[in-house]
Amino acid sequence: QVQLVGSGGGLVQAGGSLRLSCAASGSPPSNFFMGWFRQPPGKEREFVASITGSGRTMTYSDAVKGRFTIFRDDASNTVYLQMDSLKAEDTAVYYCAADGSSMGRATTAKEIVYWGQGTQVTVSS
Repeated sequence: QVQLVGSGGGLVQAGGSLRLSCAASGSPPSNFFMGWFRQPPGKEREFVASITGSGRTMTYSDAVKGRFTIFRDDASNTVYLQMDSLKAEDTAVYYCAADGSSMGRATTAKEIVYWGQGTQVTVSS
């Protein structure tokens, strides 16, 4: 059983930066995709970014591409989401996710097997 613990959310002004962390325990397989989804107020949970088990391939939604960077530290089983140039529309609860099948722009929240608890990100304009 894989457990995910997300952290790092907070309140930031537009244009600022935040870094989210997701620590995985329970020995997730090395081929697991890991990533982040977010759920803005009143909207459905949506894909943000993912990284393959090898760490070689990163995928981003169009909304965050060029501003967010996902990377992983296998030594600590931790995945990070560096969020720069934040906008008010980035305000959401961010959820860490892991899955052994795939994770990309077309992946819906229903397809994800493992979730971390959400962390709130609020961007003031």
